[in-house]
Amino acid sequence: MPVPRQSASPQRRLLRDDAFTAIRAAIVDGTLQPEERLVDAELSEWLGVSRTPIREALARLDAAGLVRTRPGQYTIVSPLDTRAMTDAQGVAAAMHELAVRDAVPHMGPEHIAAMRSANERFDAALHDADVDAAIASDDAFHDVAVQLCANQAVRAVLDQYSPLLRRMERARFASSIGRDSVAQHTRMVDLAEAGNAEGAAREARLNWLALTWDSTRGD
Repeated sequence: MPVPRQSASPQRRLLRDDAFTAIRAAIVDGTLQPEERLVDAELSEWLGVSRTPIREALARLDAAGLVRTRPGQYTIVSPLDTRAMTDAQGVAAAMHELAVRDAVPHMGPEHIAAMRSANERFDAALHDADVDAAIASDDAFHDVAVQLCANQAVRAVLDQYSPLLRRMERARFASSIGRDSVAQHTRMVDLAEAGNAEGAAREARLNWLALTWDSTRGD
């Protein structure tokens, strides 16, 4: 059997992945606004890469639900679609519940301390109305269990759906309702420290299902 040809050089894959990561981040943080038209030439100039990795990145973002493409006509940043957010929310809640249930039996004092520290940073960021810091510290909090559970499927699913939810989180953490998450995080850590995997997993699921979205701002 002949050796298959390599589909893309390592450098090309790197450029494609870098473009995907940069554009995705700009969509999630609001730099690229919902329904904003994306032009290959402008993105190429912004990122300093050719149009080929830009087009490949946009195809991946389309599959992830972050952009909408009509071939030969336009590519836009996806509107804030309430149904898509709700679907992603249910999937993420189930994945985080599974991650916490599997992780708690393996948690040591260092993991509990890391979660408490992240929650303290989260609380401070909400107090300062620093949405970027709030999202980063919330990610750090939940990532302790995701990494410790060592379930590659959980990570893959969350990598696909988390960007959609982070767009929702930006709106939530900019309001006072985000403070409810601090108390939920605290309960989760207390249960985890006590070795109550089921209780901590339940709190993780409820925490993600507590994300709310104003449907008047969606599709």
